[in-house]
Amino acid sequence: MTSAKIFDQQVTLNDGKNIPKLGLGVWQATQQQASDAVREALQSGYQLIDTAAIYENEEGVGAGIQQSGINREEIFVTTKLWNDAQGKETAVTALEQSLEKLKLDYVDLYLIHWPVPTADKYLETWQTLIELKEKGLARSIGVSNFHAAHLRRLIDETGVTPTVNQIEIHPYFQQHALRAVNQDLNIQTQSWSPLAQNKAINDEVIKNIALKHHKTPAQIIIRWHLQNDLILIPKTVTSTRIKENFDVFNFELDQTDLEAIAQLDQVDGRVGPDPDVFG
Repeated sequence: MTSAKIFDQQVTLNDGKNIPKLGLGVWQATQQQASDAVREALQSGYQLIDTAAIYENEEGVGAGIQQSGINREEIFVTTKLWNDAQGKETAVTALEQSLEKLKLDYVDLYLIHWPVPTADKYLETWQTLIELKEKGLARSIGVSNFHAAHLRRLIDETGVTPTVNQIEIHPYFQQHALRAVNQDLNIQTQSWSPLAQNKAINDEVIKNIALKHHKTPAQIIIRWHLQNDLILIPKTVTSTRIKENFDVFNFELDQTDLEAIAQLDQVDGRVGPDPDVFG
């Protein structure tokens, strides 16, 4: 798949930069797994790679980028600031360390990984990210796991709106209210754990829709995210699944499919921590 075609599969952020709608996540991947998966993904047409300091595989991601042979300007790299690095000086050091591990001059998107409201450092940290963007070390800045009150505080205090809020979203936890807040604030919603840590691929509803479209359950879920205007980063280190997960631009779910998946939403469907108490 050519870069020109991939460009049509991007969305424009509120700062004017473009981000691919579908990428590769590397949570829980080892350095070697991350290196191999990133190389394979980039050579298969992916342009978005998502990692984080806490994943402890940024070196592997950087190696995979180098080994891919793909031009840096064609790759969108996201990494994240971990909770213990929140604060002015520590945030600066954290990004510098991430860039060194990634062997990059800049990241395309830098996120505050969790708000950690009990520490109450996320506003100071956001102000620091604004400065890091001005220095060119991050081309875009955003947040992860932020609730409406956290987002509004950042915007009210700094006048700078995050480009992205990366949150847990999958068929069992669809987060309609927070997605609506993001939309109202002109923040793109990005889904982490988009397959519910692979729990959703075993759902009978998903399996039946997959049979109907001659696709895998994972492809159905990925397509569901895309048709809900969500950016997503499914994680896999398996070569066949890397390719399969990207083969989702040649079909569409119909209204019956979308309504069936909508019924899977659960109040307690979260598989990750609650941002109000985590950290």
